[in-house]
Amino acid sequence: MPRLDGMTTSTHASLDAGVPPARSRRSGPAAGSDFARLSRRIAEAGLLRRRPGYYTARLGLVIALTAAGWGAFLALGDTWWQLAVAAFLALMSGQIALVAHDLAHRQVFRRGGPSETWGRLFGNLGIGMSYGWWMNKHTRHHANPNHEELDPDVAPDILVWSTAQARDSRGLARLIGGHQAWLFFPLLTLEGFNLHVASVRALRSPGMKHRLLEGGLLFLHLAAYGSALFLVLPPGKAVAFLAVHQCLFGVYLGCTFAPNHKGMPTFSGDERPDFLRRQVLTSRNVRGGRFTDVLLGGLNYQIEHHLFPSMPTPHLRRAQGIVREYCAEIGVPYHETGLLRSYREALTHLHRVGEPIRRRRKAS
Repeated sequence: MPRLDGMTTSTHASLDAGVPPARSRRSGPAAGSDFARLSRRIAEAGLLRRRPGYYTARLGLVIALTAAGWGAFLALGDTWWQLAVAAFLALMSGQIALVAHDLAHRQVFRRGGPSETWGRLFGNLGIGMSYGWWMNKHTRHHANPNHEELDPDVAPDILVWSTAQARDSRGLARLIGGHQAWLFFPLLTLEGFNLHVASVRALRSPGMKHRLLEGGLLFLHLAAYGSALFLVLPPGKAVAFLAVHQCLFGVYLGCTFAPNHKGMPTFSGDERPDFLRRQVLTSRNVRGGRFTDVLLGGLNYQIEHHLFPSMPTPHLRRAQGIVREYCAEIGVPYHETGLLRSYREALTHLHRVGEPIRRRRKAS
């Protein structure tokens, strides 16, 4: 079963939904039957079919709005109104990242070739984020969500995600871990810059495929972006534009991904339930209407997305009813909350797991 060091969200989710705690199961041929039965229901409902019309319209709209934003940038010229354009382009950069995410999961194209081509165009060229680096990282996350040794998204880098990580923390994580809940959103302003730096650093990795292509597209993006800013704007306004654009882009991305798993149960060592429980127990859905679906790119249906990563985004809403009902049938907690509540749960968890660091400081 997952560790609940300082975590209450999964227990609360079970009680709120009136669902009994999940039965403990390990991976294996027999354990996979629960997911197989769910998979058949999803397939019979036609929810794994591709949606070319939807993605043609979505990709076209994102490209058109992004082009309009840069057109406004060129038309406005030397004015502080450019900061409003920077804010709009931050939103569009987030939408480009969400499109790249869907491409990576082969939601748009069935074959890998077109998915990689368009993924690099949207990721590397569009926003300066390495498609290859992100794919490697995200694939490991999907295989073992919230596993402290196997999921790179919960590695104790700057933040700590469990009391065990807090007790063993060193360096920057130990310095800020006691107050990380208060620092979480301010730190997100650096996430856009971090994506660019991590992408460039990944080019030196021996495992990076198509390094020249990845690097060429990254540097083409950076060169075009920097040239546009400093040719159209004086240095002060150019730096201000860059700061607003990249900081808001980081906050938007962070606010999109933070509700998905932060504050949900974590695993460690050989703790590894079957596939269905591994994905459902560690994921949180966010309630909302069509606006929330667009804003979060469908990732508000995180449970369904983790169970069926290649399912097209518009089918996730329909799949939710089937998955939620099935989880109730087999006694697996299904956690769903509002957007603001999801942030509160994540921040409460971050504060709780930082307790060992605060206690150690008081004792010293």
